[in-house]
Amino acid sequence: MAMVYRANSAVLLLGVLAMALPLSPRAEQTSARAAAKDAAPAAPLVIAHRGASGYLPEHSLAAYAFAYAQGADYLEPDVVITHDGHAIALHDLTLDATTNVREVFPDRAREDGLNYVVDFTLEEIRQLRMFERIEPDSGEQRYPARFPAELGDFRVVTLAELIELTQGLNASTGRDVGIYPETKFPAFHAEHGHDIAAIIVEVLERYGYREAEDRAIIQSFEPEPLERLREQGVRLRLVQLLGENDWGMNEVDYEPMYTAEGLAAIARYADGIGPPISRIIVGVDGNGAPRFSTLVADAHAAGLLVHPYTLRTDALPEGISADELLYLLLEVQRVDGLFIDQPDAMVEFLRLLSSPQRATWPR
Repeated sequence: MAMVYRANSAVLLLGVLAMALPLSPRAEQTSARAAAKDAAPAAPLVIAHRGASGYLPEHSLAAYAFAYAQGADYLEPDVVITHDGHAIALHDLTLDATTNVREVFPDRAREDGLNYVVDFTLEEIRQLRMFERIEPDSGEQRYPARFPAELGDFRVVTLAELIELTQGLNASTGRDVGIYPETKFPAFHAEHGHDIAAIIVEVLERYGYREAEDRAIIQSFEPEPLERLREQGVRLRLVQLLGENDWGMNEVDYEPMYTAEGLAAIARYADGIGPPISRIIVGVDGNGAPRFSTLVADAHAAGLLVHPYTLRTDALPEGISADELLYLLLEVQRVDGLFIDQPDAMVEFLRLLSSPQRATWPR
């Protein structure tokens, strides 16, 4: 988000208090999906983006365990499919930015110089060491202050292994933390013979996630797999991720999806949307106070939950703190959940909002 905030955050947030937008009333619904929404806790969901990826290498089992310990409500894996059809937790279609694939398999890259997950079996991928994300061209970490890429012996995990970790910790702690997998690049996987949505659903159902009230949510940047799952009778909650057309990640035209008509269309097959934060906080006015779109109110009016992405406390917009950004999203805009790399920051923020110290906030 290219936003500049005045340094005087107290003035900014005093203005925000007067600008708070009320939630649009939810339309009455009688479906099981609506009942699950109504039964959801009032507190916004803390969604651990690729685990506690601000502290440990993204998608590592350690990052997920740490996110669980920090109090996350949901653990969020991106999912891609191996050559032999296994669902693994990884953000990219390629292995180059987060593993040592070029060392272990120096001759397996495609003509573009990249090593694609779909070209490797799970057994082969298990041989790779996973590390903090680097830029392959420069060899430098994307986030230099995070876990050093040269340390540790982290390994790629399957969706099933992540679920077993989560359910095991639920059993030993008494909590009920959920799973929030994303279908990465469904069209690409289809071209290579894999129905990624069906594979994810099969794994989820194998571990008992079938109903709207179960602690599993499927998300996708492409509408087709979500629409198809709903048509096939899948009852799990679905979230339509929204991007920008100039990102060039698929053939979806996102612009119409941000309109009231587009949101109404999404509501026919999905339970929520996941927009970028920059589509909610759209800039500042002449006094330095934030300007908001109507996206959250419009989505709520359509009966949709709103889970924006991604808050990173170590990569914030200029002139604003993590607490201030959390305040704008959670208290002013009233989003229903948030993808965050540092789950503990949001957990602590919500704790303070519900404590006697609330009178001192925002600070």
